Amino acid sequence: MYQPSHFQENRPALLTGLIAAYPLATVLHHGAQGIEANLLPLLWQAVPGTPGKLIGHLAGPNSLAQADGQMVSVLFHGPDAYVSPNWYPSKAEQHKAVPTWNYAVVEARGRLHCYRDPARLAALLTELTTRFEAGQARPWRLEEAPADWLAQLYRVIVGVEIELDSLQGKFKLSQNRPAADIAGTLAGLRASGDRRSAALADWMERSAAATQA
Repeated sequence: MYQPSHFQENRPALLTGLIAAYPLATVLHHGAQGIEANLLPLLWQAVPGTPGKLIGHLAGPNSLAQADGQMVSVLFHGPDAYVSPNWYPSKAEQHKAVPTWNYAVVEARGRLHCYRDPARLAALLTELTTRFEAGQARPWRLEEAPADWLAQLYRVIVGVEIELDSLQGKFKLSQNRPAADIAGTLAGLRASGDRRSAALADWMERSAAATQA
């Protein structure tokens, strides 16, 4: 992806933090009809000496299940929102400002591996549900489903593991603006009153705090 140096983000904690907060990824691969995109919730796992790996599962008929061994590109879309030039104090002084869009995204690249082994699928689903049910008052557990029904499920889903070669972020968070304009952007986002803008403001502050640490 286009990557100006002032928006490039390579700090592992911020990259994996965005993946954990926004796990629904767009997976791109070469299919029979050209470039194909699939949406999958994925978890990142550490692998010593590498950028890590991503794990998840998909339906057996999904074309991605036929891409075993392919290199894929995976995009995790963090918060984003419109930014008005009216929020910049510098605009009042020189009027050299235009509207823009702030966002944070992580791109992961690696080789896809697919598997159908029932025992491995059971371990995967246990890990996924443990993570995504963590916020529930009474987390659902895989053992609550009937064993015979799970056996049928394992025949129609495919586990995926993506061994990563690279992990990079593009955090376009007004880093190229003067401090007063950044403060104005944060104030404007907070005043917008919508969760999307508030989430972006949170991410701008989190990124800035990590820079100062």
